[in-house]
Amino acid sequence: MNRIILAPMEGLADDVLRAVLTSAGGYDWCVTEFVRVSTTLLPHSLYTRLSPELMNGSRTSGGTPVRIQLLGSDPDLLARNAAHLALLKPAGIDLNFGCPTPLVNRNRGGAALLDRPELLRQIAAAVRAAVPAEIPVTAKMRLGIEDTDRALDCALALEAGGVQELAVHARTRADGYRPLVRWEWVARIREAVTLPIIANGEVWNLADYRNICAATGCSDVMLGRGAVADPLLARRIRAGEEEHATDADWEELRGMIAEFWARVQAKLTPTQSPGRLKQWLGMMQRSYPQAEKLYREIREARRAPEISAALARRGLYRAGAERPSESSAVVASM
Repeated sequence: MNRIILAPMEGLADDVLRAVLTSAGGYDWCVTEFVRVSTTLLPHSLYTRLSPELMNGSRTSGGTPVRIQLLGSDPDLLARNAAHLALLKPAGIDLNFGCPTPLVNRNRGGAALLDRPELLRQIAAAVRAAVPAEIPVTAKMRLGIEDTDRALDCALALEAGGVQELAVHARTRADGYRPLVRWEWVARIREAVTLPIIANGEVWNLADYRNICAATGCSDVMLGRGAVADPLLARRIRAGEEEHATDADWEELRGMIAEFWARVQAKLTPTQSPGRLKQWLGMMQRSYPQAEKLYREIREARRAPEISAALARRGLYRAGAERPSESSAVVASM
């Protein structure tokens, strides 16, 4: 099987970054940032803003399927929203039981539900029953809140509820994003259930990929921040390439950076867009010294014209190159 999935990353992997990262190839599908379901039936326009790929057969511009992630704690409300979302024919619906952020958890969302396996089962069962069989219903979870005591219970509950695949982030909520990962617990979950398990957590290069597969016994892996730091990571893994960034790699990334900046400018205001490029380059510094140099050059910039001028000096931008993002194209068509 050996599938590679681009993880949902709140505040980072929006439609623009999904389009650019998947254009490099190597991904079987990707998952959106979460849609919070709390009090009402959400309009279709909210889903198409979050995932304009829904207007393109639920695929990125490069053809990678996009699954929509829902977050909430009310089984009936989640089911009604999932049924409404299903009318847009998403490539899949994913349930979020992994978000560790305090704001989400205070409102009983994400990883905060990992102390209630029976509620997880009810949510999964309600959503699965509400959605046509041809639309996959999957879930993503962490190993627990403070500890791993209920990790197996949660995974078994989600299986009983009917999810078809389960991505497991190898940390508890309390672990946050510390380097510590508990791959051995992903292995225990894989052994306890019959549904496919997707391993997730601290995969930054080919060696990490091989290690997580060996430690967990999983053939499917979800890439998160490592895919942002090295936009060619999924393709490297497919090819079995060790991490040795070449001039040719950077030349390809130059094109991806130019594409990203064009899409970001089309989507965001001149004061919002600089932060998005700096965010990406700041993470890419880990893998590419050229990204570090570019980041240092633009990090004090506050407005889009300053960024564009810096990129133009490096041959990464020309006036009029702004490309409408998929989201802005959706707005224009509505």
